[in-house]
Amino acid sequence: MEELILKSNKLVAEQSLDFKRTLYEEIDWSNRLIGLMGPRGAGKTTILLQRIKEMGLSGSEALYVSLDDIYFTRNSLIDVAETFRINGGRYLFLDEVHKYPDWHREIKNIYDFKREITLFFTGSSIIDMLKLPVDLSRRAIIYHLSGLSFREFLQYAKGIRYEIIALGDLLKNHEKLVQTVIKDITPLKYFNEYLAYGYYPFFKENINTYPSRLEQVVKLVIEYDLAFVEHIDYQNIRKILELMAILAENVPFTPNISDLSKKLSMGRNTLIEYLHYLDKARLINNLYQSGKGYGKLEKPGKVLLENANLFEALAMVNPDKGSIRESFFAGQLINAGHHLSLPIKGDFEVDKQFIFEVGGRQKGYKQIAGIPNSFVAADELEAGVGNKIPLWLFGFLY
Repeated sequence: MEELILKSNKLVAEQSLDFKRTLYEEIDWSNRLIGLMGPRGAGKTTILLQRIKEMGLSGSEALYVSLDDIYFTRNSLIDVAETFRINGGRYLFLDEVHKYPDWHREIKNIYDFKREITLFFTGSSIIDMLKLPVDLSRRAIIYHLSGLSFREFLQYAKGIRYEIIALGDLLKNHEKLVQTVIKDITPLKYFNEYLAYGYYPFFKENINTYPSRLEQVVKLVIEYDLAFVEHIDYQNIRKILELMAILAENVPFTPNISDLSKKLSMGRNTLIEYLHYLDKARLINNLYQSGKGYGKLEKPGKVLLENANLFEALAMVNPDKGSIRESFFAGQLINAGHHLSLPIKGDFEVDKQFIFEVGGRQKGYKQIAGIPNSFVAADELEAGVGNKIPLWLFGFLY
């Protein structure tokens, strides 16, 4: 137990409080069981360590442990919690719970029978809380963390702080809102940086090695997290890696399921299921036709990379600008909690209310002419007019 406390104390002492994710302030830390789910590299561990540091408690009272620590090959989580409790421990922070077998059952037992302990845990975005063998959904308050928005990137990398803009406000008042930004900075300069390396917070460690590190993250998500959570065997994991490579070369991708199934030597339903897994892993966004379902075996109408940085990680040479724009737009809106689907005309339908066409600065209204509540999100545009809105401003939604 002492070695866990020493590790926790060291990590907490080294953790900076200079920048906190917006989600940090939204979490109600008074709940006794809190879960933080999200993809690798998004910053879940940082949030836990920042919370402990802000509390100002010793490691014997507030303890951080990663459940992939070798310590847990010879000690159970429930025993650690009991030792922690009887020695005055009150706050237990559990990182990477999906790497510990039967984690959900032991957390439930700690919550139910060791009521002096408040539990915080992080896990992969792949985990479906409603499908766990034991019901944590009634007990835990779950939050979801995505990568940095463009707005958060400006604060984290440049020290420039702006407030979140609600979508409705953005659509009505974008001309005024843009002026509050461009009086301070040239947003397009920073926007191009963000598209290249600004989504995952670990870019600050070394921008030069960021693409290779992100490539490793993608492989770990598929080869380890996906295999562990969904119990997929190694041979099929290789096919998922191959599928990801095909998607990366072709996004935005309208899947021809029959052709793709033959290419990968797998059945139709298996292929659709794998697309579903990659979406849950937050590596892609599957979009469906407006008015249609989007269940586990429903074919997506379009597939996009989840964020623009993945083009760099997957070593694509001169990726298509249109693909990058659409991936950015869809990712920012989905991460802000909006529902996207594919309309008959236009690129995206948002919340069943608005139609968007995404393109460059010369993009016109031809594809969406005559459609009510339709807008153009235009790249390479510092400020917009009327229903033409600069693409970068959609990075202020969360």
